[in-house]
Amino acid sequence: MSKYLKGLLQGELERRFAEVSDFVVVDYKGITGNENNEMRGVLKEKGIALSVVKNSAMRRALATLGHEAGASLFLSGPCAVAYGGDSVVDVAREIADWAKKVPAVSLKAAYVDGETLDAAGAQALAKMPSRSELQGQVVQLAMSPGARLAGAVTGPGARLAGCLKSLIETLEKEAA
Repeated sequence: MSKYLKGLLQGELERRFAEVSDFVVVDYKGITGNENNEMRGVLKEKGIALSVVKNSAMRRALATLGHEAGASLFLSGPCAVAYGGDSVVDVAREIADWAKKVPAVSLKAAYVDGETLDAAGAQALAKMPSRSELQGQVVQLAMSPGARLAGAVTGPGARLAGCLKSLIETLEKEAA
């Protein structure tokens, strides 16, 4: 490959990954064309992009963008980079799901907030709750004391109403 062509490839990678701060590195060696097309289509519907990259060009592009730590993930073997979606957790989950369906696909590593994760770290990332799930948990925890307070306030009144109802029914039976 000529130096000019390598420069164009690196420039394209720099442009594509300029706004990307988190991504998952995917090993796809051995995937069939049909499986690849199906996976890319499903990922695209979910807003996740999958780009096959040349390791040396990706290393240079990440170094230029200031992500030197991420450049260490592209040392050997064919790599694809998955990015986008709502969060990197969603991306890792989708790739992990596809790895279950297609044995040729596997999580190789991840780059999150300037830190690199190995394959085990990427698998752990796939098992973490997503941002929206965490927000739901926070809302649930914030509402929990209020719900308990409301239950404590209305509980005695409900018991009293139940006792009065039972007393009224008993008196009505005796009167009849």
